[in-house]
Amino acid sequence: MILRPAHRLTLGNRIVDTTDEPQASTVVDLHVVLDMDTPADRFRLELGQVGDFSPARDDDTIIELGYADNGGLSRVMTGKVSRVEPGLTTAWISGHSPAASLLQTFTDQTYEDKTAGDIVQDLALQAGVDVATADTGIRFPAYVIDSRRNLDRHLRDLAELCGFDLYINADGELVFQRFTNGNSTHTFEYGEHIIELQASRSQPSAVGVEAWGESPGSGADEAWAWLTKDFGDAKGSAGTGTPTLRLERPALRSATAAQTAADARLTDINRRTLRGRLLSVGRPQIRLGDAIRLQSVPESDLNDTFQVRKITHHITKAAGFTTTIGFRSIT
Repeated sequence: MILRPAHRLTLGNRIVDTTDEPQASTVVDLHVVLDMDTPADRFRLELGQVGDFSPARDDDTIIELGYADNGGLSRVMTGKVSRVEPGLTTAWISGHSPAASLLQTFTDQTYEDKTAGDIVQDLALQAGVDVATADTGIRFPAYVIDSRRNLDRHLRDLAELCGFDLYINADGELVFQRFTNGNSTHTFEYGEHIIELQASRSQPSAVGVEAWGESPGSGADEAWAWLTKDFGDAKGSAGTGTPTLRLERPALRSATAAQTAADARLTDINRRTLRGRLLSVGRPQIRLGDAIRLQSVPESDLNDTFQVRKITHHITKAAGFTTTIGFRSIT
């Protein structure tokens, strides 16, 4: 059975639902991009200049996608309209997730004896972004936030040190947590669910990592000395051999913190050695934080479970509904 793509758009106080009224929407092209490796998720709509449906800048936006035939729509994004470009026959509407607020917020602040999760919670509050999950992560005797960089950059630094993912979920809430097996796992069978599949393999950029920060001076976390002759008691290392990546971050003032950062960086390096892209019919239920399982693929090493890193949903009147998934290894 051929399913009929459908969507429900909430822009400001106007709702367009094609499951109730298939001809209600003037959407010619709908594009949603969710990406852990870019600062803010985005959407772009091309609307026919018909009727009085005129979204405006700063309109709150909810995008739900699915199929009219099985009665199921899934929310894929929550955000705001950031730009309206009217034309003679169509108008382009674009917007971003609440991560845009993190890009526009700057502050100077020093935290003492706080976990990474505590810092994330406070910075998100300052930017007006709700938090769904903020795992504990590293405890820092001191951690400095400065206004030379926006809050998004500072949060990504914390995620990198802790080995956590940082993204905005479909409800517009921030997630700061370690990826393990994925919130959900979605199976794709070769020859059945996959339209296109591409994968690339590379050698790891390093096989070992050493991490350290400022000297703890007398050996106590609260000491503020800047120099030491021997980092041996406050250094973390992961992997062996060469090349070795040396990671220096002032906030890593204990052996535990340095070890966590070293393990996190080596894991990230290894996961980047196998990356790919999969094109499928529309799968709106797939979220950032999920995993995909590939089956019956001719290349045996691709019959495995991978982390979802990027999702692109695309609906056009001519081509229908497709979902492209960017993935990488989780080993």
